[in-house]
Amino acid sequence: MTTFWKKAMSAFVSLTFLVSTMSPAVAATPETVQAKLEQCEDDTYGQPQTGAIMERINKLEKDYDGKHRTGSMMARTNAIYDSLYVNGAAPSILAELNGIEWTIRHEVSATPVQQRVTDMETELSGKTSEGTYTKRIRALADFAFGENQLPIEQTSVAANTLVKVALAEEVTTKSVKKGDTVHFTVADDVIVDGRLIFAKGEPGTAVVEKVQQARNFGRNAKLELTDYQVKSMDGTLVDAYVGEEAKEEMKQYAMAAGASLAGIVLLGPIGVIGGAFVKGKDIDMPAGTEMYIQTKGDTVLYGVTTTLAAK
Repeated sequence: MTTFWKKAMSAFVSLTFLVSTMSPAVAATPETVQAKLEQCEDDTYGQPQTGAIMERINKLEKDYDGKHRTGSMMARTNAIYDSLYVNGAAPSILAELNGIEWTIRHEVSATPVQQRVTDMETELSGKTSEGTYTKRIRALADFAFGENQLPIEQTSVAANTLVKVALAEEVTTKSVKKGDTVHFTVADDVIVDGRLIFAKGEPGTAVVEKVQQARNFGRNAKLELTDYQVKSMDGTLVDAYVGEEAKEEMKQYAMAAGASLAGIVLLGPIGVIGGAFVKGKDIDMPAGTEMYIQTKGDTVLYGVTTTLAAK
């Protein structure tokens, strides 16, 4: 067995996942101007911006529309938010951008809109374009789909739909602390009824609920994660957790890799005196470590029609 699989499987059997009570599958829509602005800015620029709220609204409007809207602060913020995330007669900006990128690469990037647009323009034409993000994304869509609109349709996604994910960074009990955010990406496309729902590369997060360091007497470290969220193809944040289906899938995944689960964790009989000098195992998962999560409840999401078979 390779060193990577030893580490990954050791982490799997040592990791304790916190399974919370079932709740709605889709994360609640932010209600305040500040919360909506932060989500839009995070997806657009990579992080929430600073400064006066009016200036931040003006910047988003200028970058997406090239002009300022009229109306109340909340109305203007809602208009920006809806254009980015709400799918209806036409796909949202994020859904269209995801569809373009997946068509080109069969993978979606977790980088912000401004970087993704620039990268795709450079990849396709060798140079970047001028204008608003909306105009530039529309030009990319014309190239990707011709005169057709992104083939996106509503799809019923059942609770406990499995999603294979990979850590975007190292996670180790030697350094993480309660409240830290753990980042991951979707590792394989998830296709439901012929529609792509979760695309490879889509970002997700979990929150560290509890950390227990490895201790003497062979007591292994423990790590509890909760509040899993993964972004779907249409830009929706979907709540997820590690339930029985995900645990069973991880167990089968480990066995298929040739790992001996029992042999990795068990230390064998240790006397009290000797045990005081035997430290348990830390949890040390390198970036790229794969695991499974599952959606929390039945939901309806927009998916991109594809001829690829579900994995």
